[in-house]
Amino acid sequence: MAKYDKADLERRMKGAVESLRHDLGGLRTGRANTALLDPITVEVYGSQMPLNQVATVSAPEPRLLSVQVWDKSNVTPVEKAIRSAGLGLNPINDGNNIRLPIPDLTEERRKELAKLAHQYAEKARIAIRNVRRDGMDALKTDESKKEISEDDRKRGETEVQKLTDEIIKDVDAVASHKEQEILGR
Repeated sequence: MAKYDKADLERRMKGAVESLRHDLGGLRTGRANTALLDPITVEVYGSQMPLNQVATVSAPEPRLLSVQVWDKSNVTPVEKAIRSAGLGLNPINDGNNIRLPIPDLTEERRKELAKLAHQYAEKARIAIRNVRRDGMDALKTDESKKEISEDDRKRGETEVQKLTDEIIKDVDAVASHKEQEILGR
């Protein structure tokens, strides 16, 4: 077991928050967001490639995404990949560019997305609690090896718990903000 390292624990916990932000960025809120297309891969040149490696994605208007494909021969595979991604988007192909109007979200779909945002947040909280457990275990191990005193262990556990509470507050704030955005409040 590794020695207790507060900086490492903090880095890992903040990584869970960043991961949550990235996951939530892919959720559609009724506004155009280029992160919406991040998970899409396109079959070109005989292999699967991320969309952002074969085209430029931009949001010229609040309710429109524009995908400018670099190689004209890839326009059809890109359009097909977007259509089959299950995002509820209907690509409009105009030669080199693919336009993606963002449709209004139904109330039912908004609730589904809010629930999904909640699940992502719970996943982040679990990851943070696992990091906390690792920190607590490291402190106990250090104490049993007589490298720190019982008082130092208790102080360390208080530090770890305080850090955990802080980071979980961040997760709650990020998730709450995204849920409000999705529900249009």
